[in-house]
Amino acid sequence: MFTYKSALTALFFSFSLYASYLDLNVIFLNTIVALMAFTLLFTLSKKELFFVGFLTGFFWFWWVGYSFYYYDLSYLIPLVIFGVGLVYGILFVGIGLFENIVYKSLMLFALSFVNPFGFNWFKFELPFIQSYFGTSKIEFFLIIFTLAFFIQYKNIYKKQSLVSITTIFLILYGYNVYTQTDIQKPQLKIAQYNTHIDQDKKWNRIYKDKIIFDNFTAIQNAITNGYDLIILPETAFPLVLNHNANIEALLLEMSHKISIVTGSLFEKDGLHYNSTYFYEKGKVQVANKVVLVPFGEAVPLPEKIRDFINNLFYKGAKDYETADKPTTFTIQGVKFRNAICYEATTDEIYKNLDTQYVITISNNGWFTPSIQPTLQKLLMQYYKKKYNLYYINVTNF
Repeated sequence: MFTYKSALTALFFSFSLYASYLDLNVIFLNTIVALMAFTLLFTLSKKELFFVGFLTGFFWFWWVGYSFYYYDLSYLIPLVIFGVGLVYGILFVGIGLFENIVYKSLMLFALSFVNPFGFNWFKFELPFIQSYFGTSKIEFFLIIFTLAFFIQYKNIYKKQSLVSITTIFLILYGYNVYTQTDIQKPQLKIAQYNTHIDQDKKWNRIYKDKIIFDNFTAIQNAITNGYDLIILPETAFPLVLNHNANIEALLLEMSHKISIVTGSLFEKDGLHYNSTYFYEKGKVQVANKVVLVPFGEAVPLPEKIRDFINNLFYKGAKDYETADKPTTFTIQGVKFRNAICYEATTDEIYKNLDTQYVITISNNGWFTPSIQPTLQKLLMQYYKKKYNLYYINVTNF
């Protein structure tokens, strides 16, 4: 059932996200509100938990349907939003199937590993990303079991419970401070060419020449100002770059004066990829995307259902293809792991990691104005802590 407690819990779960969006982060407040969210979660019935999940899914992901506007499928947006809320509502119900608080704790921890349809942007740990606590699995485990212990025994052993919870939280705070590290920025002069091109203009042929001209102007300005490297966003060149010999020839020529990283599409043997192109000293290296956006770049369903959806909604368009493994570029002697937008917030892109530096190129134009870029930033902070990384992020919007 819908109650004020279920609404309040969903608001508490979303508090740090919107505080970050409004640039109103207060670490103490983020910490207290996150702890209150999980405390309330243990006290709710499974019917109330459904509405917590539904509302949390809405507060976090109401923007997901935005991209359908650009496919002339705006009528699907309300259905997509409702579907997202329904999925997370069902997941949250699992926490309350049994009243036993140990079960609730274990189920909550188990659900932190669940990613519906491969979409992993809801993380139970994320409310703690800008708090006094860390976001590793062991820290999350200790936080929820400490809260469960306090709720279970606070009336029987009031003083002991309070002392115990305070001690554990102080230890967790100290551990978080101790494990935080500052990575020295790469010793290169890097130009970041962030753009603001509306998504409905980005692939419109009317604007293509101007977009390409502006890209080359930015590269030339970076050369003039003595930069070692310039990074352009995802699909900065809105075309299949390896089929445009004149543009590639100019990029190869300019790469003798500056290293260039840019996003574009890549085609080989009739297969299409979302890719990063790296030009340096007259040579080019292409890194194809490893992890695709569920229902954006690929439909994560069985082949027959996938083809039916593509034919029905996307005029028969095929899913993008993926690379077998992540790519690391060596740019003027410095290694950078390549990540394209969504995949920067997945574990797959950090397999066999051989550097602490990550170049991330994104196109948030699909989902702006919304909280999506803020959520992506918080998730990158999560992975920054997890893998001890230094990000250089360049984006459209």
